[in-house]
Amino acid sequence: MSVLLAFTAAVLFGLGTWLLLQRRLTRIIIGIGLIGHGTNILLITSGGGGGIPPVIGKGDPENFADPLPQALALTAIVITFGVTAFLLAMAYRSWQLTHDDVVADDLEDRLIASKRRQDSDVADVEAADRAHATDSAGDDES
Repeated sequence: MSVLLAFTAAVLFGLGTWLLLQRRLTRIIIGIGLIGHGTNILLITSGGGGGIPPVIGKGDPENFADPLPQALALTAIVITFGVTAFLLAMAYRSWQLTHDDVVADDLEDRLIASKRRQDSDVADVEAADRAHATDSAGDDES
């Protein structure tokens, strides 16, 4: 059963990551939800088998269920809920402003990308000039 749950968590993580890499906020929100569910499955699976409630004086401590994975899963649920609420608010505001939920490139990112292209073009021209100068120097010696 653990292998099936681990595989399910891996599939949820994989699909969630793939959705996070998309350009639409709705897909990003669904991806965050899938990663949150994968995290919960992984945390609960890591707690091992079930046991009796960990109340001192009510049973043998050897049979107690581990409360730490349960507490971590509750924390993951709260964090996932908060991030999802924030992304939903962003999607709503984006829809109000642009009537679309596509995440646009930042203008500074575009400027950096164009500067990189210009720098690589200059480097290509300089390399071609050096190669041409080396070829012509070899022709002069002959």
